[in-house]
Amino acid sequence: MTQVLVLNQDYQAISVCDTERAIVLMLLQKAELVAEIAEKRLRSVNREFTFPSVIRLSSFVRIPYRQVALTRENIFRRDGHACVYCGSRKQLTLDHVVPRAKGGRTHWHNLVTACIRCNAEKGDLSLEESGLTLSFTPFRPSFIMYLSRFAGKVNEDWKPFLYMA
Repeated sequence: MTQVLVLNQDYQAISVCDTERAIVLMLLQKAELVAEIAEKRLRSVNREFTFPSVIRLSSFVRIPYRQVALTRENIFRRDGHACVYCGSRKQLTLDHVVPRAKGGRTHWHNLVTACIRCNAEKGDLSLEESGLTLSFTPFRPSFIMYLSRFAGKVNEDWKPFLYMA
């Protein structure tokens, strides 16, 4: 099944669900269709359904401020599954930009994806001491960025709701 973007009643993107869940929400009148995939249809014995791409909830759901969890996989996703020092995509691990031995903390701005070779070369040295350079400055991804960039292939119908138009 394909993924469907779920909007709150105010058209703010709040999650992604599968097609089956989206159709159930629409049948229960808890959501309405905003955009569909025109070339696809879902058929049952006696009904035909449009294939949703974007749905909007019928009532507003109060959601606390959403943050992307700091996990190994989310760091890899943010960094494009490549070493930030050499670009390698093999034998990846995490590296603290400012080593923990020198007071570096475990947070979004200090963790990067590194291959084993670069991580071993850097060791507990600072960037200046090791001679390595970052391909970009580490950052905390926003929830909207997470939805748009990390949920897989972004459908064109989603872009206006993910501030990518």
